[in-house]
Amino acid sequence: MLLFVNAAITATGQREFRSDAAEQQLSLAFLHEYVQVNHRSLYAAALALDINDHNAALIVERLLRTAREATAEQKRTEGRLIAARLALLPPQRVYRLFRALRTAGVNNRRTRAVQRDWLAARPDLGLDAVKYRPGLKSAVRHSHPPARVLDSGPLATGRAGELGDFLFRPGTRTRYGHPLLDAHRRAHYEQQAVYELPFTVAQGFAARHRIPRERFLEGIAPRMTRLEKLRTAEAAGGRTGEQELSELPLTRLALYALSLPRAERAARRTVLTAALRSAARRSAGAAAGSWGRVSAVLDDSYSSYGSGVKRRRPLAVALAAHFLLEALAATYRPHWTSGLADPLMAHPVGPTPLGTRILDALEDSPDRLVIVSDGWDNAPPGLAGEVLRLWRTALDPGHATAVVHVNPVYDAEGYDVRRLAPWVPTVGIRDAEDLPALVEVGQFAEGRTGPVELLAYLDRRTERFLRRYERRGQDKGRGRNGSRSGDDGGKAARI
Repeated sequence: MLLFVNAAITATGQREFRSDAAEQQLSLAFLHEYVQVNHRSLYAAALALDINDHNAALIVERLLRTAREATAEQKRTEGRLIAARLALLPPQRVYRLFRALRTAGVNNRRTRAVQRDWLAARPDLGLDAVKYRPGLKSAVRHSHPPARVLDSGPLATGRAGELGDFLFRPGTRTRYGHPLLDAHRRAHYEQQAVYELPFTVAQGFAARHRIPRERFLEGIAPRMTRLEKLRTAEAAGGRTGEQELSELPLTRLALYALSLPRAERAARRTVLTAALRSAARRSAGAAAGSWGRVSAVLDDSYSSYGSGVKRRRPLAVALAAHFLLEALAATYRPHWTSGLADPLMAHPVGPTPLGTRILDALEDSPDRLVIVSDGWDNAPPGLAGEVLRLWRTALDPGHATAVVHVNPVYDAEGYDVRRLAPWVPTVGIRDAEDLPALVEVGQFAEGRTGPVELLAYLDRRTERFLRRYERRGQDKGRGRNGSRSGDDGGKAARI
């Protein structure tokens, strides 16, 4: 189970530094198949953990494909977990999942109920119709939601049947009640209507009307999300303002900082460092300063570049973890594999002397040692594992120093993240913000606890996850047609 969770946190089926996409996908598919067939309840429980969106969608798809293999009790739990997880996924990924189910011919009653539930809970299907039109059309054709789901509620289209007309009979109406649907209609011939649309949709109309790029970006700026502003600034080679930086999550901010030329990072050192520290404090929350003396070994070797599709991702996790550990610790000391003194200047370079840096970190006598690396110790090979073995068996058998290795890279050949030593807990990581929760999971990988404790932990996480989702649904009050917004989809939990 721990092996599968590590894979589900780190692997995305994309090329890594030492394996191509086909190897990643084959390895990941085997793990999903094995755990789903042999440990179905644990497989579903993984939806409550900090796994990435790619694997969450794969789990939902497999659970719905194999509904006949589940018991009645499993179906009830799976229905609640699926609904809660879909609410967290980006809508474009959910629509992609629904299309995959339709293509595969998965059209059982349970699948249709899940789709109707999710559509009924969407805050504005008019926005979805404009922004995710192909996905919404496919979902409606597949699930056959009742008309009240599509054309009722304060944020729906506002007129009976007009969403269906927009999706399936375009051009039949001269006006729409929903402002976005009408703006999309007018944008075909009216330039001003372009600025009323979401940025991703407006770009196409701007090109059709040949609106100058600078004028378009200035006019559409109020409708852009912070990530859209960031990506646009990156593409144009411009600077992102302090306000946009302050709103970014920690790992995304680290990726942005590393994408800048080193000279620009140096010039903007104060702003970037302040933004990273602010994001780290938000992530640390109430745990800030509670970890005592912390030392970290951070991998900025050449392999931390990642790949062309995951550029500098491992290095960004190390940089974000550096600032998060600084916030969590009472006293903190980092040790970069390159000997780097200024973390903001980090770049992938050189071999990976993890053993030497671990020795340096242990000399600090920390309460906690955190190693952030892909685990390829090669200068010299195997030194890190031997250092950690001697530390645990001869110098610190009482575990006065807690050691955990977090690895941002999935090893397709080993079906897991690469480990430094069997006696050191190793967990996968994708976003540095998940570090505190993953350190908690690391206790099970250390071998001092057993399956009973792991199952109890999973039960607690599942219940906490479901309570948060159901409480959020209750806070929204009563939804469409006087019923709670999830009631039509309450079938998903019962089927």
